[in-house]
Amino acid sequence: MTEPVAVTGLGLITPAGENTGATWDTVCRGAGTAAAQDPALAGLPVGFSCRVPLSRDDLDRRVGRTAWRMSHNAVLAVLAAREAVHDAGLDAPTWDGDRVAVVIGCGLGADAVREEQARRLTERGADMVSALTIPQIIPNMAAGEVSIDLGARGPSLAPATACASGATAVAVARDLLTAGRCDVAVTGATEAAVTPLFTTGFWRAGALSRRADAVTGASRPFAADRDGFVMAEGAGVLVLERAADAATRGARVRALLVGCGSTSDAHHPTAPAPDGRGAEAALRTALADGGLAPHDVDHVNAHGTSTPANDAAESALIARVLPHRPSVTAPKGVLGHSLGAAGAVEAALTVLTLQHGTVPPIANLDAPAPGFDIDCVTKEPRRQDVRVAVSHSFGFGGHNVVLALTRVS
Repeated sequence: MTEPVAVTGLGLITPAGENTGATWDTVCRGAGTAAAQDPALAGLPVGFSCRVPLSRDDLDRRVGRTAWRMSHNAVLAVLAAREAVHDAGLDAPTWDGDRVAVVIGCGLGADAVREEQARRLTERGADMVSALTIPQIIPNMAAGEVSIDLGARGPSLAPATACASGATAVAVARDLLTAGRCDVAVTGATEAAVTPLFTTGFWRAGALSRRADAVTGASRPFAADRDGFVMAEGAGVLVLERAADAATRGARVRALLVGCGSTSDAHHPTAPAPDGRGAEAALRTALADGGLAPHDVDHVNAHGTSTPANDAAESALIARVLPHRPSVTAPKGVLGHSLGAAGAVEAALTVLTLQHGTVPPIANLDAPAPGFDIDCVTKEPRRQDVRVAVSHSFGFGGHNVVLALTRVS
């Protein structure tokens, strides 16, 4: 059993809102945020997506004078991190930056930069390729920009475990805290991969919904007629501190992170293992790490991608390990799938569920598909006394990560 750590700050910028409060309100309304015909995807087989509700100019103005050098995913990370630190009641200019870690995951990196600069090289020659190409593309630069922006000089890492990157980042940050490598961890993930190449790649893999005639209803986690996910962007950041340290400084604690479990399927590059044993091991490890038993779990934030294979495997996992039917939600019905950022965004939403005693509904779901023996929350938010919650994240490559969180008593 590992020492719990306190979640003292949250920062979100997602298709549902420009900050944590707006995102939570929209997720609780349970309506999809996809918009038809994303200009960046014009002419592609799938042209709709979920974008954050701010233009790049608006985002740059909020970041300030350093925005010119940042890729889109780094801008999102910096804004979410600033909100989380402010929410925690910390003051970056005056803290001991040597004791602050930054762990910001990213699944794919700044592909928009890569595609644009490759086009320039091909069409206009080497002299027209930006000198910022490499520092904008490398997947660790969002963590680097957050560190620079906050003056955080402790460990700085950028985990990449595909769609589990955000949850992996939170787990790594927890370990840095409990090992005494830092006193504050700013952790989460960012993704801005709604680009022609990546969207086409997911379409070719058969992962995307093709409901172009009803895009807000396209993402349908656990529905019988689900046909894939919707590409999305966003960032989620949490501030973690040792519980004793948070108490000493009188910080408001939103929830406790009590357990983390990480495993690998070792089965297939993109398909989940049919028996779900790797995901089950991650769930059981997270619970054991937190000194919890399966019957303690009141609520599950599901990975819930709206793809046929993932949702079938995950519903079987929940029914097998948690047969007492805890409530289940899946924010990707509202938010789309922000890939590497999703695990951090959903960890933050799970914290809010614990704090507010409210489980958001799954968008576009009347009832789970036949054979899915799980208690999905549908139509409207459910008031529930949630004491223990788990958040699932799974990624290409067979990555399974589960975070276990508890309400502050």
